[in-house]
Amino acid sequence: MPVLVHSQYSRKRDKFMTLPETILQFGTGRFLRAFVDRFVHHANDAGQAVGRIVVVQRSADHRSAGLHNNPAGYRVLVRGYQDGGLVERYEPVKSISRVVSSDKQWSDVLAFAKSTDLRFIVTNATESGYVLAPEDKLTAPPETLPAKLTQVLWARFQAKAAAPVMLPCELIERNADKLTDLICTQSETWNLPSKFRDWVRNDCVWLNSLVDCIVTMPEPALADKEPLLICAEPYYLWAIEKPKNKSVTLFDHPAIRLADDIAPYFLRKVRMLNGTHTAMVGKFHGQFDTVQNLLANKVAARWIRDLLFGEIVPTLAYRLDQVAAFADETYDRFRNPFTNHKLADIAKGHADKVRVRLEPTRAEYERLFGNAPAHVTEAMRPLQ
Repeated sequence: MPVLVHSQYSRKRDKFMTLPETILQFGTGRFLRAFVDRFVHHANDAGQAVGRIVVVQRSADHRSAGLHNNPAGYRVLVRGYQDGGLVERYEPVKSISRVVSSDKQWSDVLAFAKSTDLRFIVTNATESGYVLAPEDKLTAPPETLPAKLTQVLWARFQAKAAAPVMLPCELIERNADKLTDLICTQSETWNLPSKFRDWVRNDCVWLNSLVDCIVTMPEPALADKEPLLICAEPYYLWAIEKPKNKSVTLFDHPAIRLADDIAPYFLRKVRMLNGTHTAMVGKFHGQFDTVQNLLANKVAARWIRDLLFGEIVPTLAYRLDQVAAFADETYDRFRNPFTNHKLADIAKGHADKVRVRLEPTRAEYERLFGNAPAHVTEAMRPLQ
C-alpha cells in the first residue's frame, strides 16, 4: 500500500511529468481533487505508475489556469482526528496533466477519448446531474454528463480502442448502473447502432462505488495565499463493488475497499453522515454558518444527537453491523475542529438531497415503528 505523501516529495516532479495520460476526469471540483486525484498521486509516488489525469471543465476559470500544465500541482491540507490524536499536514498533488473546457475545447476531449493510453473515466456530478436533455445533439458539445459520456464512448468505440474502466463518484446508489442506462438511452435517442450499446454494457467495466471524505474550503487567510488549496479530513473511504464476471485492475491505496456488495457502506454513509448533514440544513438553515458552530451550540447539538442516534440508527441497526459505532465515529468527524464545513455548501441541491438522504429514513422509521420520526420530518421541510 502506498504511504501518505507530504511536501518533501516535490523533488519527484520530473518523474510525475513523464507518466502517460491515462485518466479522463469530468470536473475540477474540490472533492475530486482532494479524493481521486490525491489517491492517484499517492499511487504514482509509490511507484505504481497509474498515470496522469486530463480534466474536463465546463468553462475555463482560475482553477483551470492554475492546474493546466502545472508541474507544481496543488496541495491538500489534511486536518482532524486520526489514530486518537489531532493531525495537520500538507500533501502535494501532481497527478493532473492538463485541463480542457468542454464549451470551447470539446474536440480535444473527443481526441483524448480515442487515446490508446486512456484506461479510466472518472465522474462526479450532483444528484441532479443524472438527467438527459432533448437539446443535446450528437453533432455539438453537449451539456449533460450522460450526453458527454455518450459522445466520448462513441468516439472511442469508433476508434476501436479498448473499453475503459468507468468510475462514477456521484453519491447515488448503484451510480454505475444508472449512468449506464442513461448513456444507452441517449444513444438510442441519437440512433446510434445497437452494437455500440452492447459494447457500453458488456465491454466497458462499470464500477458501482461509494466515496466518503469531508472536503472543504480553507479559511480565507489560507485561501488568499494559496487559491488552489483544499482541506480534507484524515478519514477516507472509496468502496468499490467488484463487477460480476469481469476482472478489473485498479491501483492499491488504503482508501480503496473492493467488496462483493457495497450496499451496507452506502446505507451507513448516506443515511447517517450525509443524511445528518442535510438535516442540519433543513433544521438550522440561516442560524449557523458552519457545522462546527452548530455543534458548539448545546441545544442544536442535542437535536442532532437525538436525530442521529434516536431516529437514523434504529432504521439501520437491525440489518447492519456496528451501526452505533459508526454513528460515534460520524459524530467525531462532525466535531473536527479544523473542518470549516459551511452549511451553505451542504445546502446546494437541497431538495434532491432530502429525497435521497432523508426520505428513505422517514419511510423506514414509520414502517418499523408506526409513527413518523419527529426530527427527520422537521428537517425535511422546504427551505425558507
